[in-house]
Amino acid sequence: MKKLVILFTAMVVLLTISCKREPELYLYDAADADFKLPIIDLQLDVYWDYTLIYGIDYDWKAEWYYGWDDIDRQLFGELGYEMPSVFNIRRYYTNSQPYAPHDQVSSDKINGTTFHGRYQWGFWDILVWNDINTIDGVQSLIFDEQTSLDYVTAYTNQTMRSTRYSAPLFTRSFWAPEPLFAAYDQAIEINPNLDGFEYDAVRGVYVKKLNMELHPLTYIYLTQVILHHNNGRIAASEGTSNLSGMARSVTLNNGQAGNDAITVYYETLLKKNCDMEGENVDIIGGRLLTFGICGLRPNAIRRADEIKDANRHYMDVTVQFNNGMDSTIVFDVTNQVRKHYKGGVITVELDLDTVPIPQRSGGSGFDAVVEDFEEKTYEFDM
Repeated sequence: MKKLVILFTAMVVLLTISCKREPELYLYDAADADFKLPIIDLQLDVYWDYTLIYGIDYDWKAEWYYGWDDIDRQLFGELGYEMPSVFNIRRYYTNSQPYAPHDQVSSDKINGTTFHGRYQWGFWDILVWNDINTIDGVQSLIFDEQTSLDYVTAYTNQTMRSTRYSAPLFTRSFWAPEPLFAAYDQAIEINPNLDGFEYDAVRGVYVKKLNMELHPLTYIYLTQVILHHNNGRIAASEGTSNLSGMARSVTLNNGQAGNDAITVYYETLLKKNCDMEGENVDIIGGRLLTFGICGLRPNAIRRADEIKDANRHYMDVTVQFNNGMDSTIVFDVTNQVRKHYKGGVITVELDLDTVPIPQRSGGSGFDAVVEDFEEKTYEFDM
């Protein structure tokens, strides 16, 4: 969780007239405001704290055998969240009516952690989110600010890769969103009496402080397929994977995920000779971000029974066997996604001693969704 401290600074003029408030306020029809955005720690083990919900201490590091080395960072980026440095600010003036619908907006972008602007007397709503910066300059996130001034929606578009999990509504997978953080506060009053302001003697100004919680709205999942007794049977991973049943969008103002379920595409890597509690295993691992479970506000959940999810969640990986045949293997990870509703480790285990090597491409996958799959399928011990 990030703390966004907003400093509203009112200009003052010092006068020498006796029996006056010291210093006297020069009350004009607007007030200057300073935004202060401090650097906040976003460690995964802090954000993935499910103790209050499930009554257990979630030690994700003890479950994560894939690791994260320099090659992973070059391909997929850092394992956890990173503090953004550029922010978008939307200011909505509602005049003398708090919580009123928005009919006007002021847009600003800040580089760094300080923003200075001017505010009319009255009530304001403020929405802040991070600007998106990618290594290749290609952005998956799209922001809808036109449908309504009362909220901003972020969503992603479809890839060219076909998928059947979300059919018939969506027949292709979607790009994973970039890391997104947002904060929203309403009915912030700036009045001529400067109620709620405190005098800063050092700067000679009156200051009003607001604390806004800047929460992640995209949730990190670390996925790993543990290959027991592989012995070279699975020779390579295609590097493509999907996670189904996730939300297509999120509303920045309240953090609620949309209701449309999609399949999120992401990349994975086969890593050989990994240590799993003394056992030598091969692991297909990866990292993806999603908007979470449909219709959910993960940052507002306090009890396990608040997690409502009508969708099944399937994770698939495409692999190549040592005879050159490839296959897409599908796992039902619904329980793990629901339990880790704001991100975490998803683990499935596959004993290759129980998996027949396919004699033609596409023939060995455990297809958990499609009934009319033409090839012979096998249910794998997990």
